[in-house]
Amino acid sequence: MGADVVFIASEIFPFSKTGGLGDVLGALPLALHNKGIKTAVITPFYGRIGTAEYDIRLAWSDIPVGYPWEPITADVYQADYKGMPVYFIHRSEYFDRRFYYCDHRGDFFDNAERFIFFNRAAQSLMERFSSAPQIIHAHDWQAALSPAYLYFNRMSNPFWEETRSVFTIHNLAFQGRFASRLFENCGLPPSAWSMNGVEFYGDFNFMKAGISYADKITTVSPNYSKEILTRQFGCDLHNVLMGRKERLHGILNGADYEIWNPEHNKYLPKTYTTNNVRGKRTCKSCLIDELGLDASLKKRPMLGFIGRLREQKGVNMLVDIIPKLMEKDVSLVVLGEGNLEREAQLLNYMETYPDKMCTIVDYTEELAHKIQAASDIFLMPSTYEPCGLTQLYALRFGTVPVASAVGGLHDTIMSWPHPHATGFTFENINSGAFIDSITDAIDVWENNPREFRRIIGRAMAKDFSWDSAADEYVKLYSELGLRR
Repeated sequence: MGADVVFIASEIFPFSKTGGLGDVLGALPLALHNKGIKTAVITPFYGRIGTAEYDIRLAWSDIPVGYPWEPITADVYQADYKGMPVYFIHRSEYFDRRFYYCDHRGDFFDNAERFIFFNRAAQSLMERFSSAPQIIHAHDWQAALSPAYLYFNRMSNPFWEETRSVFTIHNLAFQGRFASRLFENCGLPPSAWSMNGVEFYGDFNFMKAGISYADKITTVSPNYSKEILTRQFGCDLHNVLMGRKERLHGILNGADYEIWNPEHNKYLPKTYTTNNVRGKRTCKSCLIDELGLDASLKKRPMLGFIGRLREQKGVNMLVDIIPKLMEKDVSLVVLGEGNLEREAQLLNYMETYPDKMCTIVDYTEELAHKIQAASDIFLMPSTYEPCGLTQLYALRFGTVPVASAVGGLHDTIMSWPHPHATGFTFENINSGAFIDSITDAIDVWENNPREFRRIIGRAMAKDFSWDSAADEYVKLYSELGLRR
């Protein structure tokens, strides 16, 4: 029992998901598994977890973890996910909650303890495997202590001598930064508390632990790997990252086309293909009826926004321009949750424009698919975007993106009027540039429908499958000594 590459992450779709991290973990390990690499995933067993389609059984009970005090143990459950084992770390007081990291009041007060426990339990679990993994691949701050534990364990425990680590930054802004007192019993030696270790302006920084101790560091797009070396996008860690620049690689995320594909999709009233997109009109008509919008808007552009209602996603710019959008006789559908003030503003606008706009403060897979298929134009005005997956889904669904030219959006969208355009992007991240770019897209939709159809065709033909990304990870793992 065990695996050559073990992924450690706080989410994996379809069991748990708040955003792109869950989608990545639901796809990348499987893509590697399908290439013949023995993979596994270790993740928390949350109170709200999708288990209906999978048999989850108790694999180990009372594994010693010793944090935050000596007798503490973890139970480990196991599921078979399309031939790949997924291990769930269970302890009720840490993970049996409705939400994963926070609620409307803010982050959970014990997040440091929860994810120190998770990382330590993952180490204990792997030591029960028949052999040590060749690669530990940790994701974001919630798993960022794992490369640090490995670094120091290699010095004292022969079991770990040949194991190497990769740490992937999905979003540098969320670092897991906590009070220094929480370092004392975390299981790292005193030498880790230094400017070259986990200490960060007097705080205990989980993200910095991953950056400082991983053998390789990756980001989820090539452009983002360059941006985070700058003061503008580096979230105060740019100098730390510059110091490890030779270990930093940008590998573009992929899209899971088995799930996000309009050609075969259980959520859509009518499927469609690149060669025949008539079903997309049916999807728009059905969604307008379902949401109670004005039926005359079936012959006008529908704009969609799906994402967390946070400033990073540009929701402030969206709120700013809604009155101007409504003057253009378009429909707008917003799906997401997050900042309570932004939720309220968007709900208020829905009351102001009940025939043209619908705000759904929630997230469901079904609605996300329906909105992608029904919309003509997809809005993604992110202030920064490490990779972005929703624009990849929009491209495959023939929903022309209007997006800021940052991070992975820059890497994945060719902007009009380029002859190979797949969408519209804007460089200056402000409301004026955003509405101008939307206006350009609407003008092409209205006045040059043939060109708009060509943009749709090129967008749907783009291939951002996980296969090529998996090949790049195999190459990276091989540089660290992965034997196949």
